[in-house]
Amino acid sequence: MRMVLVTGLGGAGRTTVAAATALAAARRGKRALFLSAEPGEVLGVPVTGRPGEPAEVTDGLWAARVDSGADFRAELLTLQERSTAVLDLLGAARLEDEELTELPGSDQFALLRALRTAAGGDWDVVVVDMPPLRETIALLALPEQLRRYLRRLLPAERQVARALRPMLAQLAGVPMPAQWLYESAGRWDTELAGVQTVIESSSTTLRVVAEPGPGAADALCAARAGLALHGLRIDTVVPNRILPLDSADTWLATLSAQQGKYLRQWYEEWAPEASLSEVRHLGRDPRGLDDLALLDTRSAPTTFEAAGTGSGLPLECAGEGLAVALEGESEERRDDPWRVEYAGTADDEDDLRYVWCLRMPGAVKEDVSLVRRGDELLVTVGPFRRIVPLHSVLRRCTVSGAGLADGVLTVRFTPDPELWPRAR
Repeated sequence: MRMVLVTGLGGAGRTTVAAATALAAARRGKRALFLSAEPGEVLGVPVTGRPGEPAEVTDGLWAARVDSGADFRAELLTLQERSTAVLDLLGAARLEDEELTELPGSDQFALLRALRTAAGGDWDVVVVDMPPLRETIALLALPEQLRRYLRRLLPAERQVARALRPMLAQLAGVPMPAQWLYESAGRWDTELAGVQTVIESSSTTLRVVAEPGPGAADALCAARAGLALHGLRIDTVVPNRILPLDSADTWLATLSAQQGKYLRQWYEEWAPEASLSEVRHLGRDPRGLDDLALLDTRSAPTTFEAAGTGSGLPLECAGEGLAVALEGESEERRDDPWRVEYAGTADDEDDLRYVWCLRMPGAVKEDVSLVRRGDELLVTVGPFRRIVPLHSVLRRCTVSGAGLADGVLTVRFTPDPELWPRAR
């Protein structure tokens, strides 16, 4: 199964492109599911059935709306039921379904749970309409961050003290909720691990939708390093609302020329790690399945092919419309984006050195900072931050330097003599 997470810049048309991508997959004979949290119609047509349950839209295509309100109420009532003993001890009044109103942030957790549920379904392709790009990066990093918090606040090894809890309860005069707390933490960790596995799977990729222009170019450049920092793989950049090249209208021709300038830049920057799939402007807001089908431009030439420029641009990275390739997919998790390289002298134990490398295209040296905290490395790139656990071999080393060159961040390590075993 292929899961395609469609995000993009605000107002760039990511929901429309996500819907068109799901329809394109179905029209190519795939069993496709489209997920969206947007209110109203899905894919331009009403979706019947209960919220969160897929409804068939057309041949081979199902759609479902992520209902964050229903998800929040169900989760809170379940937590309340599991906490019966503690709530009764405190004399708390129970909450009822009818009085619950979702809290800010509940839509993010509902979407993450929907990803995990959809990954277990019988689909060839799942296309998910994600939030704007910056929010998507933070959302997809959330499971890893929350699991780290749980491990720090409630380390599993502390459960060995459970034999002391009856005695502590007698001394305190009240039941100790520690066992319930650890059980809840374990359940949360299991759920978060399931979501993280889906996000890190090699069959999960991102598509970024943007309308070519100066603002979009700056935003993509700023977000690109954040995507790389969290190991999020982009399979396609979708330049949306591409204007015709041959317009006689001077105003329209000026806008088209500006789009062409930034399209050229994107072809040069993103190849070969991602393809580009241009989506032309229909001259109106797409509505319904017929309009969405027109957005699948698999047979249309790219902007530069149509112009016949022969400019040497890497047009081999041009995508085949909004097609979702399934060949070569794997259910295994992707490799850790960090790689450790041995940089010492062979057979010389006095010259042991290691380099930790991370591709970080678009990063600027002034925006990068590194902090070593115990067995972890805190990496900040502009507004993005990730705390990465060190590989076992590096935990016995000290950081001896770092550098950023050609889009690759390198951190140099030297073995700590007090921790590194020596041959006698």
